[in-house]
Amino acid sequence: MSEMEPEHGYLALPQAETGPAVILLHAWWGLNDYFIALANRLASEGFVVYAPDLYNGEIASTIDEAEALNGMYENDEGVDAIVAKLDATVDALKAHPAVSSTDLGVVGFSMGANWGLWLAHHRPDAIGAMVAFYGTYGGNLEGMRAAFQGHYAENDPFAPREEVEAFDKTLSEMNLEATFYVYEGTGHWFFEADRPEYHAESARLAWEWMVNFLHEKL
Repeated sequence: MSEMEPEHGYLALPQAETGPAVILLHAWWGLNDYFIALANRLASEGFVVYAPDLYNGEIASTIDEAEALNGMYENDEGVDAIVAKLDATVDALKAHPAVSSTDLGVVGFSMGANWGLWLAHHRPDAIGAMVAFYGTYGGNLEGMRAAFQGHYAENDPFAPREEVEAFDKTLSEMNLEATFYVYEGTGHWFFEADRPEYHAESARLAWEWMVNFLHEKL
């Protein structure tokens, strides 16, 4: 599809060639090999998965590099470019012949979770399910209707417990379906197998809960 050329992201199709659609939003490392592999893994579960490249091909491997790279997109121009890319992703997936679901799902990691929650608020017409890994949202979520599933680390300075609890309260006050999982003994990035913080058993559980949730809601 013209809106999804390879340089703009990665499209993974299930073996059946049709299925419910999931937007995969990478963490601040960029669209690296791990997130491409994750898109393929989700496709193996029957989903049509598109992972937009929010950093236009740039990838970071260290925290310092990721902070610098993320900072490059925090100005008005960078934010506008990401917004346009996310809108184009939604529109293209809704029109894609392989997509069998009316609603789209979103799976986002840290920075990608923040953008995913923004998208659920920005495009409530399209987003019916939202999965966040160690990411919350402190802005306006008015209009969001997506069912929510969140996966959080016990020890996480980027998403501290009080922030997660406040976010849980926000979604409850909005009368949204929301389930939160907190994994003991874990830190930020515990799901990502290419990071030293990876925690295999927690990642296994999170994967099972996420896949079941997406199948149920889409």
